[in-house]
Amino acid sequence: MRKYLRFPLLVLCALSWSCIGNTIPYPVVTLQILNVEGKGFTFSAADIDSENRVVKLRLDEQTDPSRVEIEKISVTEGAGSSSPLSGVFDLRTPYYITLSLYQEYEWTIVAEQHIERYFDVESQIGSATIDAAQRTATAYVSAGTDLSAIKVTRLKLGPADITTMTPPIEELTSFTEEVEGGGGLRYVHIAYHDIKERWALYVIPTDTKIRFTQLDAWSGVIWAYAEGNSDAELGFRYRTAGAEEWSEVAKEALTVSGGAFHTCITGLAPETEYELLAYSGEDETEIATVATGPMTLLPNGGFEEWATINNIVCPYLEESTAFWGTGNTGARVGGVIPTNSTTDIRPGSSGHYAAKLESKAVLGSILAAGNLFTGRFCAVRNGTNGVVGFGQPFEQRPTALRGWFKYNQGELNIVKTQPPGLDLQKGDPDNGMIYIALGTWTPEKYGESGGEMFGTPETPIAIDTRNTGSFFDPSGPDVIAYGEMPLTSTVAQWQEFTIPLKYTATDRKPTHIIVVCTASRWGDYFTGSSSSVLWVDDFELIYDRLE
Repeated sequence: MRKYLRFPLLVLCALSWSCIGNTIPYPVVTLQILNVEGKGFTFSAADIDSENRVVKLRLDEQTDPSRVEIEKISVTEGAGSSSPLSGVFDLRTPYYITLSLYQEYEWTIVAEQHIERYFDVESQIGSATIDAAQRTATAYVSAGTDLSAIKVTRLKLGPADITTMTPPIEELTSFTEEVEGGGGLRYVHIAYHDIKERWALYVIPTDTKIRFTQLDAWSGVIWAYAEGNSDAELGFRYRTAGAEEWSEVAKEALTVSGGAFHTCITGLAPETEYELLAYSGEDETEIATVATGPMTLLPNGGFEEWATINNIVCPYLEESTAFWGTGNTGARVGGVIPTNSTTDIRPGSSGHYAAKLESKAVLGSILAAGNLFTGRFCAVRNGTNGVVGFGQPFEQRPTALRGWFKYNQGELNIVKTQPPGLDLQKGDPDNGMIYIALGTWTPEKYGESGGEMFGTPETPIAIDTRNTGSFFDPSGPDVIAYGEMPLTSTVAQWQEFTIPLKYTATDRKPTHIIVVCTASRWGDYFTGSSSSVLWVDDFELIYDRLE
């Protein structure tokens, strides 16, 4: 974008002898790592932190972190590198790369590796506690259990298939070495790659027979977690508060790990009190009471409300009631309206309008993506760069977004900037996108860009096309739930869709909701097709759990 703004200045300088000399500054070219290819790890665009210039590789469980095979690190065209961009690397510590072209940018590649570990014994109470840093695993059994005859049923402390253990699991039957506070101890030695570790295995008696560990009531579901005896029958019962009859949670709806078990109770009424109990054999918890929340609707989810305010088409009647925003304000410089109402509604709709999102060319070679999002347009900067505020206040926990769409997929005819991890060329198919997120974002953390504060308590996230580091990250630490539907082909007729939400935890409560629809998913990079069109209609939030 900056080259379009600088062109007139360069013309003026050419007309003035005072500009001739060695005072013309070098252009500012932001240098990035765009993609990493190799073996033994996964990587996506979401693993690139452009703001902090950090790239994360997610190593497979069996990958040796000291010998990570990278076949190719793709960087901004023309950039030089201080370090090799392929080879076998030791990623037990960060790998630093300095990219240079007029200016220098230091990037860091780090590795993250998750190893599944577990420790289960017979008659276990609840789940074991694993401390990988201290190399300890602790299982709990009923008070009075004979620690000299413990049977270990499952034990995994290193990567699958490549880890050896001494002694083997069948010889771990006696936990008679006393520990402070009671219980028994055994040591095991494991080895994988060039790594050798000594682990302490504890078996601790407890008086607990059955207990709730967590209850999370949403609007249409309740998540229940409990711990009991792994050798007993485990389960939950529930009822509306004050009712006489209990409903039993089906056994196939339980998730059991050792003596820990949980379920999601579905089909519940909003704003209603429910009673629950958990059982382990003949033992039962005390009755617990929780209340479900309301089923909040999406304002103007049918896209019936439209108005023209200050010559800008808006998906609301008044600014004071605005829930949805568009990029129409930024596109006005080119005299186009990417997002507008249409009477082409989905079949069976009780409304009169839908939303039509058309990606268009502005000033001949700049893409204005057709978009619709929960939030507001904030400002135009540097000519055609836009800053928008994502998010609207929202505290409920739906399980899915449902709606209707159709899509015309164009071919890329405007490619200005490459999105991380991609190498898009003109003629490639454009993609659309619909996604939903819930989180706890704040303007203090996400609302500033370019030294200006754009975020507000209502719309806390500033998305600034001048700063790729501001672009929304679905794996960010303040994201509670996320779901998406990429649009990768033309859908000529109206089609219903459902996007399930995947939650990072069931006990976290959101403060804001984000819903984004775009005809060109790479529009923030000014890359897309001026032929792509997305129609959307009748959005609603689902509050019962989807299987």
